[in-house]
Amino acid sequence: MSEEDQTQEEVDPGAPAWVMTFADLMSLLMCFFVLMLAFSEMDAQRFKLLSGSMRNAFGVQAEIDANMMPRGTSIITKEFSPGKPQPTALKTMRQFTVNSNRNTLDVFGPGEGSGPSPREVERDARRIRHALAEEIEQDKVDVELEGTRIIIRINEQASFPSGSDAVMQSFLPVLTKIRGLLGEIPGGVAIAGHTDDIPINTTRFRSNWELSAARAVSVAHELLREGIVEPDRVAILGHADTQPRVENDSAANRARNRRVEITVIRGAADVEQEPLQVQPEASNEEEPA
Repeated sequence: MSEEDQTQEEVDPGAPAWVMTFADLMSLLMCFFVLMLAFSEMDAQRFKLLSGSMRNAFGVQAEIDANMMPRGTSIITKEFSPGKPQPTALKTMRQFTVNSNRNTLDVFGPGEGSGPSPREVERDARRIRHALAEEIEQDKVDVELEGTRIIIRINEQASFPSGSDAVMQSFLPVLTKIRGLLGEIPGGVAIAGHTDDIPINTTRFRSNWELSAARAVSVAHELLREGIVEPDRVAILGHADTQPRVENDSAANRARNRRVEITVIRGAADVEQEPLQVQPEASNEEEPA
């Protein structure tokens, strides 16, 4: 073997020059994606520690201000404080966030989740009383205000014959007035029938449950005429003698308990639907309720 061949065999050429550049590029890319992964967590404490550790490497450190932190991420529990629960017209509790600054997120938009003010409900009640002033004076109807509920109470002696669910012709103009008022006042409408405690068992009605429900249905049909009141606002209830206004110990008190109540529930799109109850056993007596 010649001397030149021995020299070429001993020389180690090593790695190509581009390998070092490629290795540096891969290291930088790895650091870049590690930083991207760390930032995607949106953890303020880790971000601050990471930026502190990079101070010596890059010679810069940006100040982290709490107001500059993004909202609506994993740090929402540190930036948002729960507000005081407020009751609504639906008897539910809804949680509001405290608006500590204008950059926070709001649970409800303007006007959402809030019912009418007591002044608005009282104003609607006065409006109904004024429109039915003549009927109230004649003891045909009563109007009461209970919280966000406006109750229009129809007395039986002026609206239904004894033991019947047919509305008297003389009372139809009153229901026409009520229909117009309900078309102008928002809220759910519950129509509930009530009787006294004297059982009824006729070919038309097996019990007071059926009579009270049938009277509520008759009133509902009159109120739904002409499409002024939307059907999805209305609920029909039959209570028989389970919710008397006074004791059923005299003829006058029984007359007060025989009624149909139209309840306007302000601040609710509809009312809670309750099933019509049917008395399991009917009495054999045939006395009017």
